[in-house]
Amino acid sequence: MTPDEALQATLAAEHAAVFAYAELGGRVSTSQSPTAATALRAAYDVHRERRDHLRTLITQRGGRPTPPAPGYRVPAASRRTPQLLAVARSLEERSAEVYAQLVASSVGETRRWAVAALEDSAVRGLGFGAGAEAFPGAPELT
Repeated sequence: MTPDEALQATLAAEHAAVFAYAELGGRVSTSQSPTAATALRAAYDVHRERRDHLRTLITQRGGRPTPPAPGYRVPAASRRTPQLLAVARSLEERSAEVYAQLVASSVGETRRWAVAALEDSAVRGLGFGAGAEAFPGAPELT
């Protein structure tokens, strides 16, 4: 995968994560699950920042950022906190995968930024109940 393809794939994943976290945040009860609501809001904010940064990186490289899809399927029909956190966990696992791909396809400052994003997704996933992995984002290495 070329660096530009990896940036676009990562941006596409961030579009989906931003959409999904917006939906999850709208489903969680802030009065019954304030900790979960805060964690989902923090994840939404982080993924929005990453999405915007990726758009800037792609534009600076002379590319056209991939636009978001008109909508995304979010498997969160429930308002129960455990199910919402399970979806958040899968979002962070997917984020770790695309950032691992970006790490493998990039150099310099972009790679350093992708490593930090990969680490953040792995740690955030732990907070949502994911298991610890030796190589987050690279299940083929475990």
